[in-house]
Amino acid sequence: MDITYLLMARGFVYLAAVIDWYSRRVLARRVSITMDTDFCIEAVEDAIARYGTPAIFNTDQGSQFTSQAFTGLLKEHGIAISMDGKDCWRDNVFIERL
Repeated sequence: MDITYLLMARGFVYLAAVIDWYSRRVLARRVSITMDTDFCIEAVEDAIARYGTPAIFNTDQGSQFTSQAFTGLLKEHGIAISMDGKDCWRDNVFIERL
């Protein structure tokens, strides 16, 4: 999972997407005008509801993904948390290209 931004005439819109590493398919996505945690959590909940619980979930170390609410959601579902280290752009290359 990662967040990217879309430049608009007056500011940005943020896109959070959950992607399956194997198939490179977008499983869930949400758009927000703020960089809060809620739209990330909604995307994860949608992906779990539609496709089941993954064994491992990978993100970068952004504040949305290290928050208690986000990591708590993953822990509640028994999902192993994987976070990229510094300068590990290859770990999220497919979502970065989205």
